[in-house]
Amino acid sequence: MNWFVPTLSVLLVLNIFLAFILIFLERKDPSATWAWLMVLLLVPYLGFVLYLTLGQNLSRQKIFDTKTEEDLIIRRIMLEQISFLQNNEIVFDDKEMINYQDMIRMQLISDDSIFTQDNEVEIFTNGSEKFESLLNSIEDANHHIHMLYYIIKNDSLSKRVVAALTKKAKEGVEVRLLYDAFGGRSLPRSFFKELIRAGGKVASFFPSKIPLINLRINYRNHRKLAIIDGKCGFIGGINIGNEYIGLSKKFGYWRDTHLKIKGSAVLMMQTRFFLDWRHAARERNTYNERYYPVINSNGKTGIQIVSSGPDSEQEQIKIGYLKMINSARKSIYIQTPYFIPDQSILEALKIASLSGVDVRIMIPNKPDHMFVYWATYSYIGELLDSGVRAYTYENGFIHAKTIVVDGKISSVGTANIDVRSFRLNFEVNAFIYDTRTSTKLKKIFENDLESCSEITIEKYKKRSKIIIFKESISRLLSPVL
Repeated sequence: MNWFVPTLSVLLVLNIFLAFILIFLERKDPSATWAWLMVLLLVPYLGFVLYLTLGQNLSRQKIFDTKTEEDLIIRRIMLEQISFLQNNEIVFDDKEMINYQDMIRMQLISDDSIFTQDNEVEIFTNGSEKFESLLNSIEDANHHIHMLYYIIKNDSLSKRVVAALTKKAKEGVEVRLLYDAFGGRSLPRSFFKELIRAGGKVASFFPSKIPLINLRINYRNHRKLAIIDGKCGFIGGINIGNEYIGLSKKFGYWRDTHLKIKGSAVLMMQTRFFLDWRHAARERNTYNERYYPVINSNGKTGIQIVSSGPDSEQEQIKIGYLKMINSARKSIYIQTPYFIPDQSILEALKIASLSGVDVRIMIPNKPDHMFVYWATYSYIGELLDSGVRAYTYENGFIHAKTIVVDGKISSVGTANIDVRSFRLNFEVNAFIYDTRTSTKLKKIFENDLESCSEITIEKYKKRSKIIIFKESISRLLSPVL
């Protein structure tokens, strides 16, 4: 036992060193800094391990670089659109969208998010519908299939998808599949063997250098994208796995929202995929006009594809949410599995509700992450006093990430209403400027209310002391969840 005291001393010194890094070097958000200092103080030795796993900061630099050709095209279109907006020269297919020019401009400047309005949108509310359409689209592919998913499970659905990709690769279709190394940690090395042998390319995002252990739990690629021939694309909350088609005994029916888009917005999804692919696969020479075909679409839905991640300063998706909330005049409908807002979102929702806007938030009735769930419940309780109405979804598990404002604009994508999505993960959302599509999403929310139980102030105040304790601990840790 002669080693025990020296080891503890070394760990204590490392603990103090980490505290120094938090305060003076990383310059995290103050609330996150205090939360980590508390963890390091209360559990100094375990805290050291937790920080290595959860608290590492990613250098604030752009790790994704566009190629010169793409960058020149995007910058030219972006500058043209800013000029058109400033001079009121954009003709909107939906005349209501003239009221949201400032939001379009904000996303153009903050994220180079090109606005397109020749898009057709199909909405899926469960995994079975989405995968039936995705597999049909894969079967119809002629030139390329590009897919990026946070989670790919080692189960029958994933094997079915990979088998479909393998078949197309054998036919000469270019297949690129990117998955997050943490989200795909259960996959055996042989999982993609046949796909690779057929000519498909597979890469993982931020893989671990230590076999079977990935210390980088933060900074995961949480995006879900599929682009077929550059002409249709899928974006939303559904990963690849049996639980996402309702086959999990724990969660039961899986209620999610995913979009299939046809139109020029797909080309923006294509660029997002290539940025991630180049970083993970180290494949640089990927630009080719064949990946960016001329789009002939009869659609009239306006869309901006907006990305954000820990490598950017703007928190583009969060400020998009904020802009939507602040623009509301009648209603704000939110569905999210995790609700851990920062102070700006929390205050914006309170102000909207106190101003007479009908603010409604739908969350799951069961946790898939215990601390996150009780922190969510705590924030919901705080909003009830401002008149916000909240509901728990009772028909399984709700994983949708949607916001609908006034039935006119909406957002569907991968970002939750939480600090992790705003600052720690790489996310992508479709911001939709279209009354027809947004009204459909609003009606979907209203239909979901039939499967919900409302969290009233009276019900919330009657919660047990055990729940109050769980909320208090989880709320305290919320900046680092």
